Amino acid sequence: MPSTNVKAISESTRDKLKLAISQLESFLNEHALPQLTAEDQGNESELFYKGLLSDLRHMLVFSEVAYEKLGVALRRPNFDTDFAERALYEVYHQCVNAFFYPKNECYSEDGRYAYTGQDAIRFRKKPVRTARDIVLSVSKLFEELRDDLAYYESDYMTQRRMQGQK
Repeated sequence: MPSTNVKAISESTRDKLKLAISQLESFLNEHALPQLTAEDQGNESELFYKGLLSDLRHMLVFSEVAYEKLGVALRRPNFDTDFAERALYEVYHQCVNAFFYPKNECYSEDGRYAYTGQDAIRFRKKPVRTARDIVLSVSKLFEELRDDLAYYESDYMTQRRMQGQK
């Protein structure tokens, strides 16, 4: 991939990560388990929100690390394409995958809704409005990142392996 294209993708990815970080951080700073479970008492509800908060915290950390790496790549006097591509690969495999395949499976993507204009995210249990809103809000950013970084899903590593064999 040409380095000017990698630089542009790095900049747009960093901008999208910054938005996701801002939204996730705001939600996590303002909401705690007792608040989320206040409306719906019960063991299942508590487990659901513990899992959701855990997944959102992981996503926040992965996003912050990737944001910093891309910042380092973009601030260097000579843009290092290899470093930036490795950072973009990590964004796809850590941040995007952390969103679409959450460890606690409190929500999942239902591909049947992806092209209908409806939200493709389906929750295991109906969440409170604020929890639903944060997941749906960042889902749009992570969908864009998934589309932008599709090359890094598998083609990037295939190309790297082929270069190593030459």
